[in-house]
Parts: sequence; C-alpha cells; structure tokens
Amino acid sequence: VQKDATTASVISDAAAALGLDPGRLYVLAEVKECGGEEWVLEAGDLPAQRFLLWPRKAQETHPRSLGFYFLLQERNHDGTIHYVHLPPVSKEQEAQLAARGFLPPPQDDFADLCNLPALNEGSILNNLRTRFHKKKIYTYAGSILIAINPFKFLPIYNPKYVKMYENHQLGKLEPHIFAIADVAYYAMLRKRVNQCIVISGESGSGKTQSTNFLIHCLTALSQKGYASGVERTILGAGPVLEVLRGERRRWARHAEATPPGPG
Repeated sequence: VQKDATTASVISDAAAALGLDPGRLYVLAEVKECGGEEWVLEAGDLPAQRFLLWPRKAQETHPRSLGFYFLLQERNHDGTIHYVHLPPVSKEQEAQLAARGFLPPPQDDFADLCNLPALNEGSILNNLRTRFHKKKIYTYAGSILIAINPFKFLPIYNPKYVKMYENHQLGKLEPHIFAIADVAYYAMLRKRVNQCIVISGESGSGKTQSTNFLIHCLTALSQKGYASGVERTILGAGPVLEVLRGERRRWARHAEATPPGPG
C-alpha cells in the first residue's frame, strides 16, 4: 500500500484481490493494542500513515492475537457495523506486551489530555500538576492549549524556540504557545484566510503575557527574527488595553450594585 493510498482505494483493491462482491459495502477498521477498540477509518484517511505510528515491533509480522492489524468488514444490511472486539488483557499481559515492544512504555504525564487512559476531573488535574512540577506549563487538549501561570520567567521564549516550532504540525513537539502562533500564521499564508486566536482565563492567569508571547512569535515569523515598529506599537498598547478592561469591569460591578433609579 502506498503512503498516499486512501482508505477507499485500499478497500477497493482488497475487495478485488479477494474476489468480494463489489456491490456490497465494506469498511476498514484499525485495531491497536490487544483488547483495544476498533477505529473505523474514513474514506479519505491514509492507512499507511496509521501503520507507521504503531510501535516498531508491531510493524513486523506478528500473530493477530497481539493486536495491531487492519480489519476489512462488510457492513450490515442496515448500514451499521458489527464490531469484533478482542478479549481484554490483564495487567500482567500488558506488561509482557510492553516488554516485547508491542505497547509503548507507561507514561507518567501526557502532553495531550485527549490521550489520557482515563478521562475524568481527577486524572486531568493530576496530569496538569505532574507536568507543572516538571516546568511543563503548557498542555494540549486537542487543538486547545492550556497554560498554567508559573509566576516566574522560564527560558523557553527565545528565538531558538521560534525557529524550533516553525512550520511544524500541531502536536509534533512539546506543547508551546509558539506552536499555536506558528499554526495560525502558516494557515493564514496557506489558506489566505484571516485567523483568530482566542485567549481566555481568570484574572491573573497570564492572558496579557500570553498575548505578548504570541505577538513576539508572529512578528519574528514575519520579520525573520527582527522586532519591528509594529510589534513595539502593539506591545505598548497592551497596558492601555488592560486599564480599559479593568475600568469596564469596575463600571460593570458598580452598575450591578447600584439600584435602578425612579422611572
């Protein structure tokens, strides 16, 4: 299978090679770890790229009982899919599979919350806490970046980091605010459509500083690393905007506390 072969083309070729009825509908599912769920691929997905993300041992010929294979299935008459789950494995079997290279080693923190084995409030907070203690203040939740204010300067905002994250797919490197700026910048150039980055958080969470880092990175990308008068002007307007926001909040609280007058 070529790297650029889509799921639709793989299904068509497999059905022809196996002599299956071309009038019926088929799906291609990816089965990973033993006991894992089946992920039905969309028509435009690239199965070869999914294969290359498997552990190295899983890319070699191995028994189906160990997981990591593709499953060609016929849809039911009503269009639904009949899933064939593998039997669940014990902790001991998981350890053996990890030792043989079929499972990745256990992680103590996850750069993307979507990859947490158990997704609940406790696991999310524990993961963020673990990363924070390692001075990893950024964590992804899909395409959303979660930032925790370290209340001190970290040496992760110099030009070397701008260059490191330049023109990289989101999630390929450790989470960073420069990655968000970079993705927005190159999406703007590629699609020729305005991009928007929303920064939200409680008072004191670091929204203003995050804005400054974003502007610095965007300016460096567009000016080849040299600060421009535009960057200085925008950064200089930051404190003024903060004062205006503070005044707006103060007047809003005042309006809520003041009873309405007659009439």
